[in-house]
Amino acid sequence: MLSIKHLRYVYPNGYEALNDINLTVEDGEVCAIIGRSGAGKSTLLRCINGLERGATGSLTIDGDDVLGASGDELRTIQRRVGFIWQEYNLIERLSVMNNVLSGRLGHRRSVGPLVYHFPAEDREIAVRSLERVSMLHRASHRADQLSGGEKQRVSIARALAQEPRVILADEPVASLDPELSEQVLADLARIARDEGVPTLINIHDVDLAVECCDRICAIAQGVVVYDGPPSGLTDDVLNRTYRFDREWKSFSRGVVPTAPPAAPPSIGSLAPAPTEAEPALAGGTR
Repeated sequence: MLSIKHLRYVYPNGYEALNDINLTVEDGEVCAIIGRSGAGKSTLLRCINGLERGATGSLTIDGDDVLGASGDELRTIQRRVGFIWQEYNLIERLSVMNNVLSGRLGHRRSVGPLVYHFPAEDREIAVRSLERVSMLHRASHRADQLSGGEKQRVSIARALAQEPRVILADEPVASLDPELSEQVLADLARIARDEGVPTLINIHDVDLAVECCDRICAIAQGVVVYDGPPSGLTDDVLNRTYRFDREWKSFSRGVVPTAPPAAPPSIGSLAPAPTEAEPALAGGTR
């Protein structure tokens, strides 16, 4: 379980990126983080992963204190945090299998893994991870031979190979076309639920977040303005999230549209059907 209480983060220049963030993500729950660019979404993920230091409040993963950890203790926590990047962060010249095995590097202290000589146990984990994302058939291919969707699936498999206690995804489908985005995000959500791993996904595509995630957390100016089910994502919430400094607009959310009244028949529709001696021409003209 991921637990965040009263989290605050201020950059060295004095800019307050996060203010009193409270968030709990249960095992197997998939939570989308939405908000404008600069709202604090990526900073939140970096705090959870221990990449940003100096935050105050409480942040724990299965009871382990991330904010108070350092050195070996912090590295032990980080190796069980699966991070999925927008840019894939694969080593292009390496095979798919070796890219996934790199997720096991934090679990090994011997020299072998540094030259990609991994024990059989790690290779079995890598194989299972590739099977979960339907990419085992590409295990021997170089990463630079893959499509964008395939690369992101490999990055998901690499995160799974870490045997993570939490998965963090920072705009994981921003570089993909709409159809691939839906497939990849649906796969990620399914795997997170199956594995029972709490998962946070930063995403700009609100419709995709509503479709694939169990919960939505909206952040504006470093503050949580909504935390709840996708069904509660109304125009009011979206305006407070994206248009807090400008005129509000309708996002057509939160209201079930009613069917428009039936239009009266046109004069043309009352005319008799054409006969064989009087064929109708294309476009309805004669």
